[in-house]
Amino acid sequence: MDIRKLKKLIELVENSSVAELEICEGEESVRISRVSSAPVPVAAPIAAPAAPVAAAPVAEESSPAQEEIQGQTINSPMVGTYYSASSPGSEPFVTVGQHIAVGDTVCIIEAMKILNQIEADTAGVVKSILVENGEAVEYGEPLLVIE
Repeated sequence: MDIRKLKKLIELVENSSVAELEICEGEESVRISRVSSAPVPVAAPIAAPAAPVAAAPVAEESSPAQEEIQGQTINSPMVGTYYSASSPGSEPFVTVGQHIAVGDTVCIIEAMKILNQIEADTAGVVKSILVENGEAVEYGEPLLVIE
């Protein structure tokens, strides 16, 4: 693929609201992805607690979950819905204990009715899957832990 075409495609992605673009010409393909350095803020409804709740215990409950993640994580590149398989009756892309290679599809994130295959950026063994099938995920949220 010509470098001038690549530069033009990059400019088009930068000047539009498109987050990712993939072009295939014969055996050549290129994927241009815009990764934001800051997560997109998403407002969530806040329910009032039935009884007063201290702020300190809530912080303590979330800290151990953060410390439990040991190894490299594969994080969600976008806000969407996590799917572990290509269709409801299919086998999941990965299971705990499975060895994966760089480029293997590990899940699908559906965003705006588009199914985005998420590929492993590291090789290793799947230590844990942190998200349930059909669950909403946020940008940067850990999906899998790889050792």
